[in-house]
Amino acid sequence: MLMKKLTLSVLTFICIACGDESVPKPNALLRLDYPSPEYKTTNTPLPFSFDKNVIADPITSIKMTKDSSSYGLDVNYPSLKGTIYLTYKKVDGNLLSLIKDAQNLTQKHTIKADEIAEQKFINNEHKVFGMFYEVGGNAASQSQFYVTDSINHFLNGSLYFYAKPNYDSLYPAAVYLKNDIKHIMETIEWKEN
Repeated sequence: MLMKKLTLSVLTFICIACGDESVPKPNALLRLDYPSPEYKTTNTPLPFSFDKNVIADPITSIKMTKDSSSYGLDVNYPSLKGTIYLTYKKVDGNLLSLIKDAQNLTQKHTIKADEIAEQKFINNEHKVFGMFYEVGGNAASQSQFYVTDSINHFLNGSLYFYAKPNYDSLYPAAVYLKNDIKHIMETIEWKEN
């Protein structure tokens, strides 16, 4: 009898001791640390210069039309899986058309965007005027801009990631690159023809 009680007590103890009790896990947030930006002026044969973040790849390829009226270059950020695509065009009586094209490119994102906030940009010292667009939501491009001197030069740019748009996941990188775009706009200097 004592043996039965002892066996029953041991079995009961084992069953109680091995019970899985659910313990809720604490909420965790993804922490992405990006290096503090360090900028250097680009040294390219383009009709403009700007400061580029050193974490971006060096600019090695510039696409140019035969008449040198249009240039395309990519500022690649492999660690952030994003690229700022820049397109330069000479202004030749077509400024309104260039601005309208840049605005239409931004407006194409209204289908997926929650909002599109626009900020005017004016740098009288270097004759750089334009607009910065911040696109909220799951749009393909989170930031776009254009700048011009209103006479000879026009530059527009768009930020794209090599990932399916997911605003929450891309947000930290989008904010980091948005600041780089603003720095590009602030440091553009046109070269004389």
